[in-house]
Amino acid sequence: MKVIYTAEALAKGGRTGTAEALDGQGELKINLVKPKSMAGPGTGGTNPEQLFAAGYAACFISTMDFLAKQKKLAIGTPEIHCSVDIGPRESAPGYGLAVRMKVTIPGIEKAEAAELLEATHQTCPYSNAIRGNVAVDLSLAG
Repeated sequence: MKVIYTAEALAKGGRTGTAEALDGQGELKINLVKPKSMAGPGTGGTNPEQLFAAGYAACFISTMDFLAKQKKLAIGTPEIHCSVDIGPRESAPGYGLAVRMKVTIPGIEKAEAAELLEATHQTCPYSNAIRGNVAVDLSLAG
């Protein structure tokens, strides 16, 4: 792989610590807090699943925009409601993730949107990174 960008971050203290970007290109400096459902306070910071949901959704939209331009499709400003679930794995030790994305693609017909959605899922770096390991449920809004 020819590397075109490397993100760097430093995390301290796990789910009850801090995280910050180190590459000088971002404004990421956050407190990490466990959700209430994981015996944490649930307020005063963010958690890794929220960061993953935001990053995946943003990357997915960027990939979709790229593919739409290649196909000369005017898709306006797509939106993704991305949910990332975490829970104990049933068939192995440890925890696993599952992703649900409800995607709004304005300006194109539903069949065309469905085709673009699938092409995006086959191309997006996040989708490629987790394929075969994390269940991803994609749906079109509306």
